[in-house]
Amino acid sequence: MKKVLILFAHPAFHKSRINKKLVEGIHKIEGVTFNNLYENYPDFFIDVKKEQRLLVQHDVIVWHHPFYWYSCPSLLKEWIDLVLEHNFAYGTHGRALEGKTAISVISSGGRKEVYSQKGANHFTINQFLAPFVQTANLCRMNYLPPFVVHGSHKILPDELTSYQKKYIKLISALQDDSLIIRSIGENTYINESL
Repeated sequence: MKKVLILFAHPAFHKSRINKKLVEGIHKIEGVTFNNLYENYPDFFIDVKKEQRLLVQHDVIVWHHPFYWYSCPSLLKEWIDLVLEHNFAYGTHGRALEGKTAISVISSGGRKEVYSQKGANHFTINQFLAPFVQTANLCRMNYLPPFVVHGSHKILPDELTSYQKKYIKLISALQDDSLIIRSIGENTYINESL
């Protein structure tokens, strides 16, 4: 059974009914470590060595965060900048993350339609996530298509429950290697294949 590290970064978690519902389900899964970065590092002083030890101890790395200004909240960016050091995560001697799986789990206030060439944001979510893809590539990790919850401001309770079930299914499938990805294209999310 693979071990999963969820790097959760939400500066206003207490206001997020979407993310509360998503993480509520994963706390019950054995082999999952939930690392709430804003709770652990309210002063932004990240314990780099501790975070690196966590990475080494896990097989699957999940970057779970709301989609802020087409990227992640600032603490997760700070975490990436500090923790993924040269000769630890990348570089000639940086092979600590080689072969691990990485995936983004994000929530967005905007509907899927606004994240397209013809939509208001002119780019897809996958295009905006290119820095995460390249970070995983540089660290010799296998990056999976993202798990995305759109329209978080207007999502109905039954839809939210469906997303929670799919998230739990995703984490379980990542743990036991039973994940089968069907027809992942440029505009497709992994949750559409679950």
